[in-house]
Amino acid sequence: MIDFNYYAPTEVVFGKESEEQLAPLIRKYGGTKVLVHYGGQSARKSGLLDKVERLLKEGGIQYVMLGGVVPNPRLSKVHEGIDLCRKEKVDFILAVGGGSVIDSAKAIAYGVPYDGEVWDVYMRRYKPETCLPVASVLTIPAAGSEMSESSVITNEDGDVKIGYSNNISRPKFAIMNPERTYTLPPYQTAAGITDIMMHTMERYFSHDEDMNLTDAVAEALLRTMIECAPEVLKDPTNYRYRAQIMWGGSIAHNDLTGCGRIGDWATHQLEHELSGMFDVTHGAGLAAIWPSWARYVLKCGVSRFVRFAVNVMGVENDFTDPEGTAIRGIEAMERFYHSIGMPINIHELIGREVTDAEIKEMVRKCSQDGTATQGMYKILQPADMEAIYKLAR
Repeated sequence: MIDFNYYAPTEVVFGKESEEQLAPLIRKYGGTKVLVHYGGQSARKSGLLDKVERLLKEGGIQYVMLGGVVPNPRLSKVHEGIDLCRKEKVDFILAVGGGSVIDSAKAIAYGVPYDGEVWDVYMRRYKPETCLPVASVLTIPAAGSEMSESSVITNEDGDVKIGYSNNISRPKFAIMNPERTYTLPPYQTAAGITDIMMHTMERYFSHDEDMNLTDAVAEALLRTMIECAPEVLKDPTNYRYRAQIMWGGSIAHNDLTGCGRIGDWATHQLEHELSGMFDVTHGAGLAAIWPSWARYVLKCGVSRFVRFAVNVMGVENDFTDPEGTAIRGIEAMERFYHSIGMPINIHELIGREVTDAEIKEMVRKCSQDGTATQGMYKILQPADMEAIYKLAR
């Protein structure tokens, strides 16, 4: 167990009709003029944006609108948001949507008070000490960005996808109404659950194995997602299971499941290059990479994979063959991914075999031209990254 600081300042307002508290919450956190940031037309068609606008008007809060955020949110939209906020003298950003919208909102929040190029933040050329306050009305449980310090942005110039974390961008509040997730397509629901689970698994696969309480929380979250996934795919309006998934997404990425340990995060880094190159759904990309990562690093800590197999995937422990038990746990996860419509390799993800040239380009970006390693369970050199991509092809 390592020493840790746990910081999760976001106020969560959870449940049916939780949106009704929107205007008082914005005032509570100092907002007077709001950028309402959102994605496509689904938020409008569902009636949620109309409700948000009505609540802001009734609450006497000025606002401007900026839609058009896409999955793997783009730097160009961030630039558009920064310009609009400066022009309109916005002092608060409200993200209405899922992780992509919230991540874009955080990037805008960094950029408004900064005189330079906001991409400097993501390239670690500049560390912001202040940003506009951000909050969210969550509609897609997946990324956990509604309570985390993280955001990921794609720069279209070179298709470079980079994440950045800073506690100053943690949302002030998160409004979570599980009913708002009823209309999510099955694929998006499944990809979101995969992302939620991976946020926990990235922390769970650690060599700091003596934090049993953190392990138990992580394992319970993973088992709950496995239980809920088929239920919501069968009945999208099941409030009980939708609520658990929505809350699970926040717990998975507000650092609770990582207390006392150093996580890995190699699967996320490898996937960033996949979605940067092929513009695939993030959760699906994680499912395509993780089994190959797991098999590649397995011998670095078989006991952790055995615990995962037994406590999460329900595999019977063969004490005479720990490695066999561990592999059966990985295979059980692959069966789960397939059962909810997720891929387990890159071919299934993009519909063709990835080329050697594409793999080399992803390795180049992931390793920052050979200058960076990834992961902690096994520290991955560029050759290791290439081997995992080839296993996953």
